[in-house]
Amino acid sequence: MTRRLALLATVLAAGVSLPGFPGLPISSPALAATLTISCGAVAMEYRVCREGVQAWERETGHNVTVIPAPNSSTERLALYQQILSGGTSDIDVFQIDVYWPGLLAGGLMDLSPYAQDAVAEHFPASIANNTVEGRLVAMPWFGDAGLLYYRKDLLEKYGKPVPTTWQELTSTAEAVQRSERLDGQPHLWGFVFQARAYEGLTCVALEWVASFGGGMFIASDGEISIDNPAAEQALALAASWIGHIAPVGVLNYTEEESRRVFQSGNAVFMRNWPYAWALVNGEDSTVRDKVGVAHLPRGADGAPAGGTLGGWQLAVARNTIYPREAADLVLYLTGRAEQKRRALRASFNPTIPALYRDPDVLAAVPFLEKLRDTFDMTFARPSGVTGTRYPQVSQAIFTRIHDALSGHSTPRETIATLARDLKALRRDGW
Repeated sequence: MTRRLALLATVLAAGVSLPGFPGLPISSPALAATLTISCGAVAMEYRVCREGVQAWERETGHNVTVIPAPNSSTERLALYQQILSGGTSDIDVFQIDVYWPGLLAGGLMDLSPYAQDAVAEHFPASIANNTVEGRLVAMPWFGDAGLLYYRKDLLEKYGKPVPTTWQELTSTAEAVQRSERLDGQPHLWGFVFQARAYEGLTCVALEWVASFGGGMFIASDGEISIDNPAAEQALALAASWIGHIAPVGVLNYTEEESRRVFQSGNAVFMRNWPYAWALVNGEDSTVRDKVGVAHLPRGADGAPAGGTLGGWQLAVARNTIYPREAADLVLYLTGRAEQKRRALRASFNPTIPALYRDPDVLAAVPFLEKLRDTFDMTFARPSGVTGTRYPQVSQAIFTRIHDALSGHSTPRETIATLARDLKALRRDGW
């Protein structure tokens, strides 16, 4: 029996009316809802999500099943698209990536009638990102931007400054890696990052290309902009890292593989998202209190420096049988108190500006104040201009970039082939 039929049978027996069952009598108090939420499972994500859900359960008397989502955002998007297009109500609340609202909007509920004053607490850009054709299809939960993590102790040991260019990062990583290996650290690498063929590589590649002045793959007017010398230069430098300052295994790294290598003390630099801060400074971390965080480097004078815009939202399935309760759960989890708890517990970046001035938050996550402007120095993936074709666009990007990093094609061949792929996807327009 489906959830909907089971609930209908209960309603008929109890004489209660619930949304989605017009015409049934209204007599008894509302039944306790049983919801399902899909949360990320990277590092502490699942645990912290479950803690917030349990607090809401205690306050409301409702029940929630928490389902861990695939770590790969590419796999997660495919799963969510399948569930939402199937018309089932197996999952009520979804954790969705910053670039998914336009892709999934058709299967998501408008939260505007429920959110009301809560909207004004969040960054306006986050609310705008989650509004599709006038419908608020998700609420911002936590923000992300790519960051550079570095070993403070090793840079101090060798008298090296925090690199501000990719070329300087390369030379510093080479020097420290070489010296440390001679000093009895054979497993130390200079730099780890996300290079598996998945959405994370699209994010990383965008940071390289944009910081060399090579544009954003696709311009805001929809024109393909990747085929240029600056983009080729960025890719050539990145390809030179593999097997040199980065292990060959980085070609299969996602966020967690990168973090584990860095946290075990086996890397000088790491590109990752802010969530890693709490973990690399955890009690069981080999590098606790030895880590600093900085903006990602730039590749050329005058070019922008920054990280790819990331972040996650909470959305409600359009066909949920518990719209009010699901919306209430979303508003609780994305509210100020819960966002503060998550920042203190696991360094998740709030989407509420007031929390960036909260002394408790700044004490727990000091780099938020130091790098506050990082979240204004971000590169947006071309999801807005490419619309529903973005998944194919991203797949073309990370597939071709992975070919270049793997040595299967030269940077010049990669850039030219990628441009052709994107033009074929565009056809008569996005």
